[in-house]
Amino acid sequence: MKSITIKGSQRESVGKVSTKALRNAGKVPCVLYGGEKPLHFSADELSFKKLVYTPNAYTAVIELEGGETFKAVLQDIQFHPVTDKILHIDFYQLFADKAVTMNIPIRLEGNSPGVRNGGRLLFRKRKLSIKALPDLLPDFITIDISKLKIGATIAVETLLNDDYTILHPDSTAVVQVKASRNAVEDEEEDEEGEEGAEGGDAPAEAPAAEGAE
Repeated sequence: MKSITIKGSQRESVGKVSTKALRNAGKVPCVLYGGEKPLHFSADELSFKKLVYTPNAYTAVIELEGGETFKAVLQDIQFHPVTDKILHIDFYQLFADKAVTMNIPIRLEGNSPGVRNGGRLLFRKRKLSIKALPDLLPDFITIDISKLKIGATIAVETLLNDDYTILHPDSTAVVQVKASRNAVEDEEEDEEGEEGAEGGDAPAEAPAAEGAE
């Protein structure tokens, strides 16, 4: 997974006065959890732009003055209720041998035949929560919808992978095509094509099929 570098300074004081002074200076107070003890630091609000305001998933490389570097994931973020300015961010430190949970975006590829026939594509889950070792975290999960017909659904059970665990029930719908008023069923088109190819033999075979046990 791609990383965003955050350059910050370790905080010596974490009181309300120092926190307010940081925010007035355009900096965001942060805490890094997961190590031996919480690490308090701050960084320019602009440095979080690519990490926070994006539909993509990234890990963070936190570089502190003095040369210390930590690899982490964004765990929690607080925004001002009126201005939407970032008030505080919690990070969780990554370790190569410890699995971590992240929300990973879904990318669709291909053209659905159900949509071409007038169905409505419903993108139920645009992100999935997964658990994996840091080196196995994907940038995104790709779903091929080129065979998705009207009435069909792609669920979590079809996306299972040995590299990570998807933290949703197997039956969770991710993307599906629903029929609309003007939709043409894919199966009807297939049947019409088969009858046209068989010609006059199709009517003679129908009674036998109906009477068969």
